[in-house]
Amino acid sequence: MSLVSSELVVKPVVSSRERTQFLNLPWTIYQGNDFWIPPLQANQKELTTLAPHPFYKNNAGQPFLALRNGVPVGRILAIHNEDHNRLYKEQRGFWGFFECEDNVETAQALFAAAKKWLKERGLTTLRGPTNPSMNYESGLLVEGFDSSPYFMMTYNLPYYEALVQACGQTCSQNMYAFWGHVDMLKGLDSKLEFVVNECKRRFNVKMRRLNRWKLSQEVRMFLDIYNQSMVGMWGFVPMSNAEADHMAGSLKMLLVPEVTTIAEVDGKPVGAVFGLLDYNSRIKAINGKLFPFGWLRLLWNKKAIKRMRLISTNVIPEYQRWGLGVLLLSRLVPDALEWGMQEAEFSWVLESNALSYKSLKRGGAQITKTYRLYDGEL
Repeated sequence: MSLVSSELVVKPVVSSRERTQFLNLPWTIYQGNDFWIPPLQANQKELTTLAPHPFYKNNAGQPFLALRNGVPVGRILAIHNEDHNRLYKEQRGFWGFFECEDNVETAQALFAAAKKWLKERGLTTLRGPTNPSMNYESGLLVEGFDSSPYFMMTYNLPYYEALVQACGQTCSQNMYAFWGHVDMLKGLDSKLEFVVNECKRRFNVKMRRLNRWKLSQEVRMFLDIYNQSMVGMWGFVPMSNAEADHMAGSLKMLLVPEVTTIAEVDGKPVGAVFGLLDYNSRIKAINGKLFPFGWLRLLWNKKAIKRMRLISTNVIPEYQRWGLGVLLLSRLVPDALEWGMQEAEFSWVLESNALSYKSLKRGGAQITKTYRLYDGEL
């Protein structure tokens, strides 16, 4: 299957050469852009179906490549997320890993190829970008192009929004990145302190860091809390056990206990906040290549990194709305200050997640980037 114009060809990625072109295209698209962060190449290979990944044990994907006069100029991954469709009783296809030259014809040809593949699988609607699901990187950047993203957040050029709209996609949900500086702690709302003290009194919560000697088990425990806490959140699909184990293995070398908190009630973990150091400046320095020695530069002297991304603050349903999320963050603050942390990003937060949105606003955090998910018809 290929879609052809006089000089443009869109084709499914099959050969080894096409796989290399698909993976390397972002380096061409973002050449000269100071804010783009190269993806970790080994990770991209897995998430785009070009190497084994547990997400694709239950789901399917097909990468497409656009070539103009034989030169790669665009790419897209069509995704059949069967886990999502079973949960929501939908026939929805997804798209992700979209990169494109500033050309509507190229974008429309890529979407046409992805739509055709998805329609052949019986799907009727479309959502994206998800890379490859909302449990990983997702959303198109629509505001906040003048700074680099934090770790595991997306970045794209400003013209992408117009291309996606020209392909019949309309806004479905916005997602926000909130930024905070250490100086903002002095102005925190006194009501938050009351919430923290009341939560401690009510539940007799015990707080602790992640145990560095049991990293795999601790990360897996966090992902179990994540799965429980996100039920009912817009678009959420629980990670499979295999995905959770794989992600635990991927993250354990990157985590530092000082930017994590576990909350326990009667010995049972009921909430967790996990921060990740912002490794992006180092990923840029190694150009996304972990091997042969990039991983040493990535992990060396973590204490020198003074920015972090709080990827998730999760509380199991029966303890939500009692302020446990604020309590989790309050325990983390002294450790982060001792580390010398200067800045933090809370990302991402769905616009429909009123509790988190309002809490961050009350705490003084500022929205610095807006990401968008789009829906369309097939």
